[in-house]
Amino acid sequence: MKALDELTFDNRFARLGDAFSTHVLPEPLDEPRLVVASPAAMALLDLDPAVAETPVFAELFGGHKLWAEAEPRAMVYSGHQFGGYTPQLGDGRGLLLGEVYNAAGEHWDLHLKGAGQTPYSRMGDGRAVLRSSIREFLASEALHALGIPSSRALCVIGSSTPVWREKQERGAMVLRLANSHIRFGHFEYFYYTKKPEQQAELAEHVLKLHYPEYREQPEPYLAMFREIVERNAEMIAKWQAYGFCHGVMNTDNMSILGITFDFGPFAFLDDFDAHFICNHSDHDGRYSFSNQVPIGQWNLSALAQALTPFISVDALKETLGLYLPLYQAHYLDLMRRRLGLTTAEDDDQKLVERLLKLMQNSGVDYTLFFRRLGDEPAALAVTRLRDDFVDRAGFDAWAELYTARIARDGDDTEAQRRARMHAVNPLYILRNYLAQNAITAAESGDYSEVRRLHEVLSKPFEEQAGMGQYAQRPPDWGKHLEISCSS
Repeated sequence: MKALDELTFDNRFARLGDAFSTHVLPEPLDEPRLVVASPAAMALLDLDPAVAETPVFAELFGGHKLWAEAEPRAMVYSGHQFGGYTPQLGDGRGLLLGEVYNAAGEHWDLHLKGAGQTPYSRMGDGRAVLRSSIREFLASEALHALGIPSSRALCVIGSSTPVWREKQERGAMVLRLANSHIRFGHFEYFYYTKKPEQQAELAEHVLKLHYPEYREQPEPYLAMFREIVERNAEMIAKWQAYGFCHGVMNTDNMSILGITFDFGPFAFLDDFDAHFICNHSDHDGRYSFSNQVPIGQWNLSALAQALTPFISVDALKETLGLYLPLYQAHYLDLMRRRLGLTTAEDDDQKLVERLLKLMQNSGVDYTLFFRRLGDEPAALAVTRLRDDFVDRAGFDAWAELYTARIARDGDDTEAQRRARMHAVNPLYILRNYLAQNAITAAESGDYSEVRRLHEVLSKPFEEQAGMGQYAQRPPDWGKHLEISCSS
């Protein structure tokens, strides 16, 4: 395990130069203090978890100190926001402090969000508030624990710095980790500003560092694009299977690595609602839960347009055509496993769709239904669950099909089936009301609930003694929280 001063930097993105980013120093927070840290994320940097409690930890990630080898840079990019193109965006409140590699040879970006104004802040103050920082920290680590590709979060640092949103709040910083912070919008920026040399340099950078296995292919950039398409198809399939709503799927929030990225007004479904809109600012429902699949394809098409200097239009179209079949295969595979199935039958898709329609019409809790379905033998489980449905006759008809399907599936014992289902059906998810309870306590100076919730969510599939309150249906107020982009 390493101390903080033993990190090894290799700032590969910074070496691309000033056309790609601008040197900016973090603006220190007043009276920085540790809110929460992730031991699992710290392990990615080979850091001893104990260093999180030292004063220098809060000073480093609160903007007061900087490694001599760090090169803080604000990245420039553009993007399609709610369908409209914005020519220049960039890191308006975040800084890429540098890239660190660990003992395994993995490179990790250290990206400090809430670090103050940059040339790309536009009219913003460059700050993040405590509530949004806590939400991003919890979401990053919770999605990772569920097996959903995501950026990671090392820590949240709180402060006494006043920040104005709808009201005065306290500033905070979250240190997030990813193998790269390059977005679809990076490629769009150099494409639409007609800077072919820089765009070629960016493409080679991504290919060399993040998709090196394709460099010897006859068409390396096409092979890279196909991998990006597949990664996004799989990521969004996992979002849909687990009921995760991103909320702002702009192309500047889409990672070139196919990981969940830039958390804002996200939410997990409580009651199943295919049309759920988690972003209070999304008045037209562009980024509703059911729209995430087509929007993923739309965003990949925007990236494809930016890659036309390197790949033929016909090849790009053919590759984009793989997205929906790949998505459907990944999604159905995971939903089969959530239902306890180990084999495939032609009618499995209809079985899933019929269930979701019944859940939609009855306001059934999406997470708890699947968990309880695996608690007991199938026939007994569906008998207990039928009271959650308004259309009991409809559910009974589905249950008959399901129990017959389970009987045909295999020879596992009930104990084996239960273990298999519980391994993919979480008991604990990051419900909005749980996050809000933790935020409310943290805003009054009590960080214990944030830390406890983080610990529970780090093992979402395991029943944890004394933590039953985190596995309950939300109270009515918890289903109607309004989350906006400023959250």
